[in-house]
Amino acid sequence: MSALYSETIQGITFITFNNPPANALSQGVLQELSQLLKKYEEIEETRVIILKGEGRFFCAGADIKEFTSLQQSTQYENLAKKGQNLFEYIENYPKPIIAMIHGTALGGGLELAMSCHMRFVTHDAKLGLPELQLGIIPGFAGTQRLPRYVGAAKACEMMLTSRPIKGTEAVTLGLANASYHEEELHSKVTAIAEVIAKKSPSSVKATLELLQYTKTSRYYEGVEKEAQLFGSVFNTEDAKEGVTAFIEKREPKFVGK
Repeated sequence: MSALYSETIQGITFITFNNPPANALSQGVLQELSQLLKKYEEIEETRVIILKGEGRFFCAGADIKEFTSLQQSTQYENLAKKGQNLFEYIENYPKPIIAMIHGTALGGGLELAMSCHMRFVTHDAKLGLPELQLGIIPGFAGTQRLPRYVGAAKACEMMLTSRPIKGTEAVTLGLANASYHEEELHSKVTAIAEVIAKKSPSSVKATLELLQYTKTSRYYEGVEKEAQLFGSVFNTEDAKEGVTAFIEKREPKFVGK
């Protein structure tokens, strides 16, 4: 069964994660998302794309069990680069991509949402990068994108404590555009997408392209370094313990090696 399904209604294409129970981002899901986005990039009818999750979550993060199938640091580094490349593609996409977040957007789920052009959340949604809780680090450019939205100090706090923030705080910090009650999230976000869909596609595309000029060379250096460290950290005993503890649903015991 496909982990994603899509439909287009009046110029708005909804891409829905349907990978229960947590809508985890496996390599297969990332590949499927990439293929769908390439498809809709060429379809003129699609003016705006909304990413959303089925069930309790938007996306609870990467598929941690998949990590255990990798052995070498270069394999983990390549995995990070695949995610980074896809999310860079999303951020540079010529049509607006909106993340509609309910439940949780954690780890890779938040990294995906941060690559979208806009994020709308429920009041009680949980957003965070809890990778250090597993003895690893964010690998899909999260260390570089999060400070752009919330500032270096808050990003440091969120990553080092592994504590997520609620949707309402995400709005205050600039990580999300607005928050709504869960029952009104879909209608509110759709209404915003409808306004955008009526705009000239060429002017929308030009605006999105110009927004990318706010990035600096240091951003891309940081993304490259993140992938390298993502690979090397996975070679540590603590990373193996953290991933195993997560799968076994217990507290990890880190030894500093």
